Amino acid sequence: MSDVFTTKEVLVSHPNARLTVRGRQLIVERSRAGWSQAHIAAAMGISRRCVRRWLDRYGSEGMAGLHDRSSRPHHSPRRTPPDLEARVVRLRSRERLGRDVVAHRLGVAPRTVSRILVRHGVPHLARLDPITGQLLRASKTTAVRYERARPGELVHMDVKKLGRIPDGGGWRAHGRASGSIGRDRTTRVGFDYVHSLVDDHSRLAYSEVLPDEKGATCAALPERAIGYFGAHGITRIERLLTDNAWAYRYSLAQVCASHRISQRFIKPHCPWQNGKVERFNRTLQAEWAYRQVFTTDDARTVALDPWLEHYNTQRRHSAIGDRPPISRLAPTS
Repeated sequence: MSDVFTTKEVLVSHPNARLTVRGRQLIVERSRAGWSQAHIAAAMGISRRCVRRWLDRYGSEGMAGLHDRSSRPHHSPRRTPPDLEARVVRLRSRERLGRDVVAHRLGVAPRTVSRILVRHGVPHLARLDPITGQLLRASKTTAVRYERARPGELVHMDVKKLGRIPDGGGWRAHGRASGSIGRDRTTRVGFDYVHSLVDDHSRLAYSEVLPDEKGATCAALPERAIGYFGAHGITRIERLLTDNAWAYRYSLAQVCASHRISQRFIKPHCPWQNGKVERFNRTLQAEWAYRQVFTTDDARTVALDPWLEHYNTQRRHSAIGDRPPISRLAPTS
């Protein structure tokens, strides 16, 4: 036995182990020094059988035998087949779908999909670029969740700013290096402002692409949204929740008063309090704005209404039992 034990080694063992790797080395050292197995066991508070096991493992395997062995089974007959795991990972990587959608398409349990994605080191969708699928950053989460009891009791409102697409396509169509084809670099492309309202109970959403986020623009939107919600079974909006933007705080008072809507504001710098529309904005980006490459801004705008209809009437929503928002409403038309 030529192994030399030093206290400077980094020794790792699981937290519930009676003996650390250093303790197992001490068993070997005391045995070399002539201690009997009974005396070693008494001094270290373990059984003689335990002492004998570690001495036998050291004798047959050397230093490697004193480290913890994996508890992973040698055979897992009920584990998901490798070809199915590959299909799950491929579907997630190619189409960037949530676990419930992947599970529904492949006919497996959502929890099985989660375990497969974790096993293969696939990050959450919130941490991926919606176009390239590349890892961006970790996201903030909150454990505080709530849901209003009836449709129209609370509606969330927000605006999402998106860069306009120059004619011929931007960098998403031609790559970052080439930029936009035929674009006049001295002319700014500008932005589209996607204004959205989301019902807290049903998740029914209404969105429009507008040229700005000024007070008059924001004040006119709820009038049209009220008509849309009314046609889908939400006859009255009781509360409207927004952030503290100037256009919301000072321009919505009249329309809210005329429809007997109580206007509410989130706490400054706490956007997660308006989380349902913020989450809708991310879905809108991933599944509409950046789902495919558009070559003109008008083409992207035209694609909003069909996608919104799909979102409200067909898209599965995990927070409401894997059903679309319309399933919680009784349309009047």
